[in-house]
Amino acid sequence: MFAEERRMEIAEIINRGDSVKVSQLAKRFNVSESTIRRDLNELEKHGLILRTHGGAVSTISKLEATFVEKQDKCAEEKERIGKIAAEQIKDGDTVILDSGTTTLYISKFIKAKNIIVITNSIALTYELSNRDDIQLINTGGIIRSNTKAQVGSITEKVIRQFRVDKVFLGANGISLEFGVTTPTLQEAGVKQAMIDVADKVYLLVDESKFGKVYFSWICDIKDIDYIITNKKRNEEEMEYFHNLGVNLLY
Repeated sequence: MFAEERRMEIAEIINRGDSVKVSQLAKRFNVSESTIRRDLNELEKHGLILRTHGGAVSTISKLEATFVEKQDKCAEEKERIGKIAAEQIKDGDTVILDSGTTTLYISKFIKAKNIIVITNSIALTYELSNRDDIQLINTGGIIRSNTKAQVGSITEKVIRQFRVDKVFLGANGISLEFGVTTPTLQEAGVKQAMIDVADKVYLLVDESKFGKVYFSWICDIKDIDYIITNKKRNEEEMEYFHNLGVNLLY
């Protein structure tokens, strides 16, 4: 196992539980305790864990707010983004709506008729379940209590059964250097499956998400067709997106 692979797995182990000991990790990965200490130092440097005496604990609560906490943050900006996104959905479209507080706003503004919506969001499923003009497909899967998203192999397998016109993705961070990221590998895997089955990819991010980098990579910026945000970016960013063929809607 390469060092980067080991460190990613260590971060996942720590962020699933309360704490770990250096000796436990050394035994699990069959390496020396000094190697594990170096791994933990690297992970802490990137803000992924917090070192403690003899071990480490999770910083996931600092990295990933709950659904309720995020719902009230930048609400006006998210509503604007949701309205723009809903305008991109046309009569007869097949779409995937990713789980998230920003994508949730799309449901409030959809005017298109006779569309098919696939979602891994408990909240979006509830919001759209009474629309007679929408055929709604819920992916199923493991429900993450923190984000109310359905994730895991069941979710990914269901998504890969389809081919859709458009996917509307949420993310925690977008960086010119590191691409589009989110705190957890499970949610990143689901988002990657969504991208793979869509003809057009829309990324929904308010201005607070730009320049942020989280643990799990979703995709490169070039894999996005449209970025929907709440305000124009600076000239350098606009030129960068333009050169990659990415359109900004705001």
